[in-house]
This record gives sequence, structure tokens and C-alpha cells, in this order.
Amino acid sequence: MNAPTRATPPPCDAATADLLTGLSDELFASLRRRDQRLRGEQYIRGLLVARGRKSVRNIAAAVGHPESEQNLHHFIADSTWDWRPIRAALARHLQRTAPPAAWVVEPLPIPKAGRHSVGVARQRHPQLGHVFRGQEAFGLWYASPRLSVPVNWRLLLPDAWARDAERRHRVSVPEEIRPETRDECAAAVVLEAVRHWDVPVRPVVIDGRGPGMDAVRHRLSTARIPVLARVNPATRLRVADTALPGFGAGPLPAERIMQAVLGLRRSVPHPSAPGPGPHPVLATAVLVEAPARLGALLPRPRGSRQLRLLGEWHDPQRPPARLWLTDVPDVSVPQLLRTTALAGRVAADLAEAGGPVGLRDYSGRSFDGWHRHITLASVAHAVALLAGRGPDRELATTARPGPPI
Repeated sequence: MNAPTRATPPPCDAATADLLTGLSDELFASLRRRDQRLRGEQYIRGLLVARGRKSVRNIAAAVGHPESEQNLHHFIADSTWDWRPIRAALARHLQRTAPPAAWVVEPLPIPKAGRHSVGVARQRHPQLGHVFRGQEAFGLWYASPRLSVPVNWRLLLPDAWARDAERRHRVSVPEEIRPETRDECAAAVVLEAVRHWDVPVRPVVIDGRGPGMDAVRHRLSTARIPVLARVNPATRLRVADTALPGFGAGPLPAERIMQAVLGLRRSVPHPSAPGPGPHPVLATAVLVEAPARLGALLPRPRGSRQLRLLGEWHDPQRPPARLWLTDVPDVSVPQLLRTTALAGRVAADLAEAGGPVGLRDYSGRSFDGWHRHITLASVAHAVALLAGRGPDRELATTARPGPPI
């Protein structure tokens, strides 16, 4: 086996190449063999410069070593190195150099034509609004107004895979991976990081419009992780402020609660409003409680924070464009809105950098191979953005951390 070398690096620009070289020693410290560390760096270089789909063949050709295709395939699909320490190292690096204002949980649908890659099934994706064949994963993104990077991933394993011993064996699914819903998968990708990484907790921005998101919010609240969850207009809540309309009326739809307090709305600049650049939106927040039946099912942890329902209007004559439920404490409405807007930062960075570096492009079939590929693609995404390769992007070191909790 020929070990890769740094003698003929691919044609990255100087800032990108220097950043990758500097990061490699830190991120790959858990890889004990020098050839593994160099192959990791080689793979990331290929993700950054290969044209088209980021297959192992294209990556090997892009870095000038087409003969190393088999070695790179083995490094991703069949080797024994653990991707988890690399993810934790990436999170710690970002915590120092580009501190996140929040963590954003973002689903990643991965269409697949074949049937044999781990987790492939016919799946309904609520955000896409239709059924697709493929994989679905949930990413935990460190997000600031100028930069967002995925630092952890969890692949959703549908029942057809999770309960089929032969299928699991074929793609090497670990024994501890059990069936879970989309909502359970979304919570788990956060809890894995909190339980195992030495990083400060930040508010979690999540789409909470799924049927199981009450349980997700409870799991995160129990772990003392503040949440900003988008909710449906029909979500039923109790008004907790005695001075507001609806107090004492029992559970009411969230949209109705907001429509009753239109006079409390204030103009707030908001980067996700329609049109170029920040535009003012109308917004307000009111104290609420979960309905009694949910409270009995999901008791709030001792010492947990009050809930606030946040509404934003892009057109003052129409119902609120978005509704959010949060337990983030002592934060103003403008700051809450700036935090919710980080979901838009993630969507933009996924399209601008995450897609081009191959987050969806793993062509193998194994569970471990998928996790190794998407981990190195996440590092490539970080390198591309930290090096300022995107349009109109400041260096990530100008980002400001979110408030401590």
C-alpha cells in the first residue's frame, strides 16, 4: 500500500490549503497511524476540488492520485477508525474560532436510486411535502450569522431496516442502533453531543411541527438545553399572563393567541424577511403554558423555565408567518428572532458549500462508511467557509457567541 504524501497538493487556493493543513493535526489527533491522517487530509482535499459527484474515483483523480482509489475506498468503507472524536474535535475548534450563537437541527434528505445503501426507503419528508426514495439524516449545525457548520449527524433507520437482522448485518449496523422516529432522531443528534463533548450548550433551533415534537422538547428541556421550536398555528397552549386576552380560557390555538395581541407587536429588523437584506417584521412574545393533558404526560422538569410563544408577521394584514415556542430565558424578542433566522443561515450554507462538498454524495452501502464520509464532508464544508470561499462572506473569526445559559 502506497502512503499518500503532501508533496503534490490539489489546486486549492492558498488560504484553503493552509487552513486544511493546519486543521489536520488537530482534527485527526485520534487517528494513531500517520497514513490514516494523511488519507483523511487527501480525502478532504478531493471533496473540495473534485468536480461533480464526490465519488471515491472522482476524489482520487482530483487529488492527482487515481491509483489510490482502492486505498481511499478502504479508508472510508472498511477501515476501523472512529469518526466520533473527529466530530468532537471539529466542534471544539469552532467553539474557539467561530463561536456559535445557536445550534440548529436540520434534516437532510438524500435521494437514492438504489435499494441497498443503509437506511434507504420510501420516506415522507414534511419539509419537502412529498414521498421520496432515499436516506434521511439529521445534522446538528453550529450556527452564527456569518457561518454554519454541521458537527454531528444521525442517520434515520426506518423500521424495515432496524428490524431486519439480515439487512443490518449486510451494512454493519451496530447492535445499539434501534428503531426511532424522525423526532427521536432529531433529539438524539443533540443529546449525543451534549453528553459526550466538552462544549458549552447553546439554544437549539428546531422545526417542531412534527407529531412527536412535544416529547422532543421535553427531552431537551430535561437535559437543560434551551429550545426555540417552530410550531404549527393549531398548536394548543394556555395563556399564562393574567393581563392578556385568553387567560383562563383553556387551551387555545397558537395562531389565535397571537391574533388576540396584535396591539403588542413591534417592528424588528429581521434577516429572513422577504427581499434582499434585513427588513423589518412585526413581532411579539407572550407567556404560555402547555395544556394540562400534555403537562400530565410530559411534566416540566423541576426548575425549568417558562415558555414563551413568539410570533412574527411579514404582512401585518395576514396571520403570523411563523410561530415559535421557546424556553430560552431573559432574551429580548429581537434577539430571539435573530436566533430563529440562523435556520436560514444553515439552509444557505448547505446549498452554497454543503452540497458542493458532497454531504449527500456517499455512494457506498455501509453504516460506518456513510458516517466516515459525512464526517469528512463536514470538515470540508468547514474549511471552505472558514477560508472565506463563499460570496460576500467575512472570515468566521468575526462571529459573536450567543448568550450564556
